[in-house]
Amino acid sequence: MKERYPRLEINLAHLKHNVAKVVEKCGSYGIQVAGVIKGATGLVEVAKQFDEGGAAFIASSRLEQIEDAKNAGIEKPMMLIRIPMLSEVEDVIRLADISLNSELEVIKALNEEAKKQGKLHKVILMADMGDLREGFWDKEEMADVCEYIENKLINIQLVGIGTNVGCYGSISPTVETLNELVEIAEHIEARLGRELEYISGGATSSLMRVWDGNIPKRINLLRIGEGILLARDLDVFYGYDMSELYQDVFRLKAEVIEVKDKPSHPVGTIAVDAFGHTPVYVDRGIRRRALLGVGKVDYGDPAELLPMEKGIEVLGASSDHTIIDIQDAEKDWKVGDVMEFYICYATIVYLTNCRNVNIVFV
Repeated sequence: MKERYPRLEINLAHLKHNVAKVVEKCGSYGIQVAGVIKGATGLVEVAKQFDEGGAAFIASSRLEQIEDAKNAGIEKPMMLIRIPMLSEVEDVIRLADISLNSELEVIKALNEEAKKQGKLHKVILMADMGDLREGFWDKEEMADVCEYIENKLINIQLVGIGTNVGCYGSISPTVETLNELVEIAEHIEARLGRELEYISGGATSSLMRVWDGNIPKRINLLRIGEGILLARDLDVFYGYDMSELYQDVFRLKAEVIEVKDKPSHPVGTIAVDAFGHTPVYVDRGIRRRALLGVGKVDYGDPAELLPMEKGIEVLGASSDHTIIDIQDAEKDWKVGDVMEFYICYATIVYLTNCRNVNIVFV
């Protein structure tokens, strides 16, 4: 049977290795890992590697992905990491063991639904430490809500607090920021008269503190996705040595459908492209170019395709085609050849969501 392209190959052995390594490294500091599966659209085969590799929780922002993981027989506790919508409260209680929250109205609704379903639902309250996404900005309000949950809501168990950094506001998880989170937790504990089970200090970017060995001692839960799936962000953006982890878990293969010598600058009056943008082109004369049978609707941003072959340059893309400069390529590319790329986090999200992409586990 002929292989079908575009093709996304996922190396499950390398993925499980990454899970186990991150779990081991975090574990040496007393930190549990919630394995975040949403980057690969919650593919069951991917979720199983997080489970078998030792993640304490299976985590996603999408209830459908959590349901798929449960239906696949994964018995680890399920964590919903996007604060719940009121419209999905019934399914949150049905599917998730624990959820991140920041709105008392929603928590009250979760309590009522948990009562109906005869369950005790666990919550982690989120503190906004400056990234300006979810979480309480007023920390006294947060402490008040913690006390309300503790004393008034029978079917909700407050198990900890957490924060998110580096996703919207690009805030770095500094030692100072995480220490401030610990201080908030200790203030809440003083009001409750007991210790919180979890202080969740963020996601992949917080692995910097683990790698540096300076993460505050009371941080004991991280929610890790990209740092396991790709292990590129800390390497590329912050210069960390991630050589213990595989960076080739995901690989895109695309077929060459045209090879021709063409001008490097469009000929005619330039207006806008198919997406309403006006790109800037550099005239480099006549260049040899290849077209691939894959485009923006499959993977998103062509700038996040990283060619594995030397001398290849990704020039751009339209909906269904990717344009490659092969003038300086070492290989003599021909129609029908297959070009391979390493990819970035957002690219994985697109590719694993696209029905046109042939997903293969290797």
